[in-house]
Amino acid sequence: MSLNLADIRQDYAKKELSPEDCLSDPVAQFQLWLQEAISAEVMEPTAMHVASVGADGRPSSRIVLLKGVEHGQFLFYTNYASRKGQQLDANPWIALTFFWPELERQVRIEGKVTRVAPEVSDAYFASRPYTSRLGAWASEQSTEIPSKAELVKRAAMFGVKFPLGVPRPAHWGGYAVVADRIEFWQGRPSRLHDRVQYTLNSDASWHKVRLAP
Repeated sequence: MSLNLADIRQDYAKKELSPEDCLSDPVAQFQLWLQEAISAEVMEPTAMHVASVGADGRPSSRIVLLKGVEHGQFLFYTNYASRKGQQLDANPWIALTFFWPELERQVRIEGKVTRVAPEVSDAYFASRPYTSRLGAWASEQSTEIPSKAELVKRAAMFGVKFPLGVPRPAHWGGYAVVADRIEFWQGRPSRLHDRVQYTLNSDASWHKVRLAP
């Protein structure tokens, strides 16, 4: 049986969105939508598509979990030595995308990243389950490994080394995204979707407009 992807269509009609509906602060608007996604029991509401570009100019993307929205910044944690970490070190521009199909909504965030303070990474790392903390030591993220058994062996080795408290490895920590462009998308019938975009002005205020779908 052949699969005709062109015939797969979904019309959207749950809600509308206009600039007048949106708060003046896009981060506050994001938090409102995120809470609605959580309340609607969207699967993995904090999952976001993270796109970065390395020194070679090639883009790369993956799904990462948002771990905080603080002081107007979006926080996530990862291995600094991973491919994504190396790309962000070479080029701090980043794009985040959230998609909540149950609500027919998407949010796109663009801006720059900086590493969070070590004490912030320490506090979050300490809140993780014991096995996840061991995994941060065991996994040399994005590097080639001979087998899964080798990874399990490394985790067991660090379990012996850290039977109780597991300190945060220096190669693991958080990033804070400072946005300068945020867009809210609400699906609508006939592909006439609602899009509201905020861009950051030089005086730190936000300019809000409607975009064509």
